[in-house]
Amino acid sequence: MSKEASARRGPATIQMVADCARVSPKTVSRVINNERGVREETRDRILEAIRQLDYQPNLNARGLAGARSFLIGLFYDKPGDYLSEFQTGAVQRCRESDLHLMVQPLDITSKDMARDVSTLSRQLRLEGVILLPPLSDHAAVRAALAEAQVPTVHIAPMREPVDSPSVDTDDRAAARQMTVELLDRGHRRIGFMLGPPGHRATEQRYLGFADAMHARGVGIDPELVQTGNFEFGDGLECARRILSARARPTAIFASNDDMAAAAACVARQMGLELPGQLSVAGFDDAPIASMMWPQLATVRQPVRHIARIATDLIIQHRPHRHGWPHPMPRPRLDLELVLRGSVAPARL
Repeated sequence: MSKEASARRGPATIQMVADCARVSPKTVSRVINNERGVREETRDRILEAIRQLDYQPNLNARGLAGARSFLIGLFYDKPGDYLSEFQTGAVQRCRESDLHLMVQPLDITSKDMARDVSTLSRQLRLEGVILLPPLSDHAAVRAALAEAQVPTVHIAPMREPVDSPSVDTDDRAAARQMTVELLDRGHRRIGFMLGPPGHRATEQRYLGFADAMHARGVGIDPELVQTGNFEFGDGLECARRILSARARPTAIFASNDDMAAAAACVARQMGLELPGQLSVAGFDDAPIASMMWPQLATVRQPVRHIARIATDLIIQHRPHRHGWPHPMPRPRLDLELVLRGSVAPARL
């Protein structure tokens, strides 16, 4: 704490900052709110005064004065590792701009979900909302946010919104690359574990798998393609169906790491050696991928970076107030293969 702050009784006020920086309180407010139109020299002087006085803006007062809530909403359907990583990245970006993140679960099966979204938007005056899949494709949620005129960023939607930006990753290309790695190791009977129907990641990751198989002229046995819904529990039953096929696969590619871990668990229960008798690959590089043994070959998804980009789109939207900048922002990120010990050459 500065000498000025330690010698003073009570918290610093915006007027004290203005006096120290030799500007008006309104100019200080504009700097605090990251508004344009303040000269760089003046801005630096105000920021130095804020530092010296240890000034802490009152968020409630800022909200009343500028009709702002300083809240960004993150809406999701189910908790999990992806949400935890995404929340961390979004919070980091919010803190850099003196904003707060409000994390809100929504039941995608609820008939009242659109009403709940409208109520949240009205009561909290959200400055923007990030929709995680599958909410990013939910028509009622989209309509409620559009009606409330809340800037919205959609994460990995199946259908690109016309009037809102989106952020996604090239899941198809990454799944194709992982399948090629398995094929290069001599695997031809490869099982695939699907996520839930209607989820973009389910579709894109399977398409990448199919691309690689067809390019090599390798047939896909329908008996080896089963649904595990991105969950460990469902993945157990999914893996049992695949490993009980008339001709057992030599590899399984799961479209997320929880299902891949379930496949490894079932394989061991059946007495199979990993990776000697069965190679297993996943997707996401969730914490479980490096905690299981052998460690899981997977596709690393930069979830925190995706979150920062999505949050930044909302933060940067405010200067445009009446709409998004053109062309509509639609960043797409590449993914990285992480090859670990769960994958080995096929025993032919």
